[in-house]
Amino acid sequence: MSRILLAEDDRALRDITVMYLKKNGLQVDVTDNGNSACQLIEMNRYDCIVLDIMMPGKNGREVCRLIRNKYDVPVIFLTALGDESDIVEGYEAGADEYITKPFSAKLLLVKINALINRYRGLLVKNGMIVMDDLTIEPAKRRVVSGGNEISLAPKEYDLLMYLIENKDIVLSRDQILDHVWGSDYAGYDRAVDTHIKKLRAALGGCGSHIETVIKAGYKWKS
Repeated sequence: MSRILLAEDDRALRDITVMYLKKNGLQVDVTDNGNSACQLIEMNRYDCIVLDIMMPGKNGREVCRLIRNKYDVPVIFLTALGDESDIVEGYEAGADEYITKPFSAKLLLVKINALINRYRGLLVKNGMIVMDDLTIEPAKRRVVSGGNEISLAPKEYDLLMYLIENKDIVLSRDQILDHVWGSDYAGYDRAVDTHIKKLRAALGGCGSHIETVIKAGYKWKS
């Protein structure tokens, strides 16, 4: 599951946006000012950061410049400042996208997912991740392998996305358990092996991308 930070001081707008993003599979941290946004960015790893420009403490442009000095993460400005000079200044500050209010939560979701996948080196077409014979539509948790739509249990889908989002990186069982099952999971770590086996079988030929790394864990081979 991708993790994002939303820094927005309009509580009503923030709550509605967070609800929509969470409903569509994102983990969302929130803050209402630039200073705490910087603190959260220092403490956590985010896949995308969405910033209002006019907020208490450091403004969005200042936060974005700090991000660009230290991190490689996509940044979206979500703001009421819609003049051409404001937009140009936003991009000059280092933003990847600039969305003016009022806005569509669906559009924001599409842009967040597209940026995350672009930064991860995944090919995205019409909101879908495409890898060889595998197509994933994150908004609907829909997976097509070898031309056939397949049904995955929730944990299998989350496991697939975690592997793909970290393609070519070896993930230990503990890392997978913590990310997919949660840090409070107290079950058997072989649950990972069981779900890997089921996932490989469900993916058919695409299952060969899941490589077992002896005494280390698993990785998705690109």
